[in-house]
Amino acid sequence: MFWVLLLLLAWAVAGTACTRLCLAAVRAAAVGADDAGKGHDLTLYEAAFLSGGPARVADLTLVSMARQHRLLLAHTGWATVVDPRGRDPIERSVIGAIGPEGQSRIAPVRATAAATDAVRDVADRLVDAGLAVPDGTRTTVAAGVRQVRAAALVVLVLGATALLTPGAEMPRGLVALWFALPLALTLSCLAIARVEVHPYSHWASPAGQQLLGTLARHAGGGADDRTYLTSVAVRGIRAVGEPDLRAAFAHREQYREQFDEWRR
Repeated sequence: MFWVLLLLLAWAVAGTACTRLCLAAVRAAAVGADDAGKGHDLTLYEAAFLSGGPARVADLTLVSMARQHRLLLAHTGWATVVDPRGRDPIERSVIGAIGPEGQSRIAPVRATAAATDAVRDVADRLVDAGLAVPDGTRTTVAAGVRQVRAAALVVLVLGATALLTPGAEMPRGLVALWFALPLALTLSCLAIARVEVHPYSHWASPAGQQLLGTLARHAGGGADDRTYLTSVAVRGIRAVGEPDLRAAFAHREQYREQFDEWRR
């Protein structure tokens, strides 16, 4: 009856992992519930953060300053300061990230600006308003998903061990069926998490996503600068229409890939 002990262990591993993920998902869904976000008009920076996190805020700032000709973004992937006077803390953080020489590659500027206190202040305001998911909640949900994946693998290993153990009194097909139950639990939990938990595992809470949905419906079809920047905040760099700007950010991605290869 050694396989029974393995089956009990499989159920314990699967049940624990799935319970933790469910609890984390409930806590994530509870963020921003009730009256969160009512009467809150999202700024462009806030919309960018809820859509893509700190990096999206940096991208939006770079695009906004470039369109106002206060920053030159070359198609070669370099950023050059034209007007050194930032109009808000985030613009000043971008100018500071470029450095005293007034010129730097876009990739490190983006990374440095995204990690500044100015962007963290935007995140803190959104969390306090119930519109953004706190860092701990995002981490907990992601860790829960990883635990359930690991549990599914453990169940498979335990099931294979039970089937390969000699002297089992029960037919192997029935043993496999018993182990299929905890495996089905973990896989179904992952499937549900992919549909239900995935939206909460990034930046916006349910209340924040509702505001983003309203903003996104008004982001397309307009020609004014506010509508254009709203599209960039919600959709990211793919909303940029100018070929030179798109080339500048495309070069940024190539530089990041080369940097990653160099580090490896």
